[in-house]
Amino acid sequence: MAMAVDKRLLEMLRCPVTRQPLTPLGPEELRRLNERIAGGGLAYSGGAPVDQPLQQALVTADRTLVYRIDDDIPVMLEEQAIRLEPGNG
Repeated sequence: MAMAVDKRLLEMLRCPVTRQPLTPLGPEELRRLNERIAGGGLAYSGGAPVDQPLQQALVTADRTLVYRIDDDIPVMLEEQAIRLEPGNG
């Protein structure tokens, strides 16, 4: 699915936790992430399990936090961030 977030908005967005810039999660990373979600292996920072696959997402520059995009709107809430281990996107 093509990234529908406005490019100017994307340039302004920063992770609310780390203040790092965000970039769209690539198709292969998204596929691997959704496999982990299907296996029950991920939770939001707030503690709730991630139980729905992501159609689109943004990731921090260090690839450790992911923010889902719902209906072309980035969900930029700290408790809705998905924390990844480095190298395990």
